Order: sequence, then structure tokens, then C-alpha cells
Amino acid sequence: MKRVLTAIVLIPIILVLVFLGPKEIFVLVTAAVAALAAWEFLGLAEKAGAKPPRIPVLIAIVALFAGNLEYPEQTSAIFGVLSLMLLVYCTFASPVDRVLADASSSVFCLCYCGLTLVALCSLREQTNGPSLVTFVLCVVWAGDIAALYIGRTLGRHKLAPTLSPNKTWEGAIGSVAGSLMIAGALLGLAAWLETWNSARLSFPDETWYWLVLAVLVNIAAQVGDLAESALKRSADIKDSGTLLPGHGGVLDRIDALLLAAPVLWYAQLIHQRF
Repeated sequence: MKRVLTAIVLIPIILVLVFLGPKEIFVLVTAAVAALAAWEFLGLAEKAGAKPPRIPVLIAIVALFAGNLEYPEQTSAIFGVLSLMLLVYCTFASPVDRVLADASSSVFCLCYCGLTLVALCSLREQTNGPSLVTFVLCVVWAGDIAALYIGRTLGRHKLAPTLSPNKTWEGAIGSVAGSLMIAGALLGLAAWLETWNSARLSFPDETWYWLVLAVLVNIAAQVGDLAESALKRSADIKDSGTLLPGHGGVLDRIDALLLAAPVLWYAQLIHQRF
């Protein structure tokens, strides 16, 4: 019930922000989520034996979003510069026997919690940006819900028992089906709105393209979920945090999105090129 109530409160707020929020506010909120997730990840790293510098890493993440806001075409270069700065900081601030662990976890945190969510900001700035962000969010949410209930009801065959014992192949297949269903619903809603001369929700290109994207995004989301489970198991903890009732920490809630958003962003780039 806590999980459902949390979703009921958060989802409308997120959708209003996606469609009506100014660009700067959207970037600010996304950066805040990235910072919270990074804080939790750094806690995982400490449990695993590293001690990355929390404040410099958070500053680097905020700087990455600020740089993307002002110079979106230079995001990769900004990420490279910030990564090198974290390396230099750890070189001189960490004990010699911990430099490798601290620098590696710091740079990985910048990538894993920062660069991945920058993709959301980049998606929103496309011509049909709010629709793209809504697409990735709904596909991830629907896949997660379908996997949860179908896995609990029909799950028999373990998907990755060493990483996440509760996940099953039945749940994974149900997750793909759930994502396809919500993608079809979004396409239908967009077509219906078009009859009313509303372009609030827009999905150009053929229907098959968006259904293929739904499958790709879903697979990325499931891999992202398993990846975070692996990180938590390596640190020997169950949840990354306790901020969201019924969901654990922020990182637990957005782990699937951390891979799904970049996959949609790069798929769109490739599609635009060809």
C-alpha cells in the first residue's frame, strides 16, 4: 500500500512538471534527483570499502547539469573535464592505498547517477520532448508494475538468482508485455488528441517504431534494475535508502530509468541520422 500511495502522489507531480514546468525547473528537479541518488550510491561505495569525496562528487553532478543547460552540445566534453577533476582531487585528497577505489567510484557515480539522467533533459528539449519523456517514464513504470504482479502470481523460473532472487522469467516477459500495452495506449491517446487538434502528446513515425522502442527501453530498464541489485549485493545491503515509503531509496526507484533514458536518447539520435 505504501508503494501504491507513493506512486499516486508522485506520478501526477512528475507529469505536470514534464509538460508544464519551465526548462530550468525541470533541469533543477532532475539534478536534485540525481544528487539524491548519488548520495545513496556513495553510501554503497563506502559499504564496499571505498570512501569517495561526497561533496566534490555532488558539486560535479550539479555542474554537469548546469553545463548541459547552457551548453548542451558540449555535455560529453564537460563530463570528461569533471571526471578528470575528480581523479585529480582523489589523487591528492585520498590515502594512496585508496586512490583507485575512491577515484573509480567517484567518476562512476558521476556517470551512473549524473550523465544518465542528463539524457532526460536532452530528451525533453527535442521537438516532441515532453512526449518522449512521458514515453520513457510510462514504459518503465508499466513494465515495473507488470513484472511485480505477474512475477508474484506466475513466476516459477528464476531470472538472475544471484543478483535478484525474486525476479523471474515470467515477470520479465510480463514486464515487456506491460510496456508494449502502455506504449500502445500512449499512441492511441496521441491519435485521439490529434482529432481534437491538440499536439500535447505527439509520436511521429510509424507505430512499429515506437513498439520496438518500448521493447528496447523495457529491456534496458530491467538490466538497470539488475545492475543496481548487483551493486547493492556487492555492498551487502538491501535498499539504497529509505526516503520513499514502499520503494526504498531514490536510487532504488530510478535504477531502471538510469539505463532506459540513455537508451531512448541514443535510439532517437541513431534514428534521426538514418
